[in-house]
Amino acid sequence: MSRAGGPLDESRPRGTGAFRADHRAERAALSCASGGAQSNLKKMGSVKEIEEAVLRLSPADLTAFRAWFAELDADVWDRQIEDDAAAGRLDAMADEAIDDLRAGRCTDR
Repeated sequence: MSRAGGPLDESRPRGTGAFRADHRAERAALSCASGGAQSNLKKMGSVKEIEEAVLRLSPADLTAFRAWFAELDADVWDRQIEDDAAAGRLDAMADEAIDDLRAGRCTDR
């Protein structure tokens, strides 16, 4: 489940356009809060350029970036698990776990 207010908050409209609009707004807010260090992300086109920019961040800006990215990464993971569960891609593993439980092959740790 996505975190409230996070980059992929479920209360936000789904779809690429909505995500991009929210993402741009978050980048703008972060840019204002961190003295504009993130505003250069709009100009970057490659992972290498982004890596170089991250290496140039001040300690405070790096802390803010890391917090934002960790939240984004967790929300992306949550969305993938939710999508996999809804599509039935986890059903076989769930069935196997239930079978193991019923057969007494599970232990408490």
